[in-house]
Amino acid sequence: MLLTANGASVYCEQMGEGSRQVLLLHGWGCTTEHFRPIMQAMEKDYRMTVIDFPGHGKSGRPPKPWGVSDYADCVVDVMDQLGIEKCHLIAHSFGGRVSLHLAANRPERVGKMVLTGCAGLKKPQTEEQKKRSDAFRKKKEALQKMQKLPLFGKMAEGALEKLRKKYGSADYNALDEEMRKTFVKVISEDLAPLLSQIQSSTLLIWGEKDQDTPLWMGQKMEKEIRDAGLVVFENDDHFAYLRQWPRFVQVIKAFL
Repeated sequence: MLLTANGASVYCEQMGEGSRQVLLLHGWGCTTEHFRPIMQAMEKDYRMTVIDFPGHGKSGRPPKPWGVSDYADCVVDVMDQLGIEKCHLIAHSFGGRVSLHLAANRPERVGKMVLTGCAGLKKPQTEEQKKRSDAFRKKKEALQKMQKLPLFGKMAEGALEKLRKKYGSADYNALDEEMRKTFVKVISEDLAPLLSQIQSSTLLIWGEKDQDTPLWMGQKMEKEIRDAGLVVFENDDHFAYLRQWPRFVQVIKAFL
């Protein structure tokens, strides 16, 4: 079904007949389909809701560049429209960012949380990364000035796009100009200050070799969230929950 939530068109599905409500929140660049095997394995025991975040899957775009709080408001709006007063959260990567925000700022709407490969903490930059970032910024500023000159506008625009492809991440380069504004706004937020405010019992499930959200992030969350435990899936990566979904389901059923 399609709903309008926080000004955006949002696709959502519901499955299962259980009395306990579970909301599943996917990662950046993913869709509801990434949770399909988990939902099918849990549908006898839980009433599950899954959404495509605005800018993903079958949902529309955010009406303006959104940050994490805007996505969290969108989720609450969806919950209100579906009559979900409170629910457990199962979230991957970017969905974890939204979950952290919800648990810290709307604790009355969140039961337990299962966060896998949860994003939201800033990675310390190496000296090489700092130099690369500075180089990108300086070149970008120079080209943006050139864009304003009649003779060099189109040339500068093409050079800017090449610069973004050279320095930008795969996720960034996969987006158009408008969604890039949302992406930059989202990843610029450091959610570490929220961890100590979270009261929800939290299960962290991590791939040992996760390169997108390294294991130290899960370890930091376990330490700073008041009631948290960490389970590591050995020799697996950022999508360990999907590759080992039967084990993932077994663990979260025991937790919930």
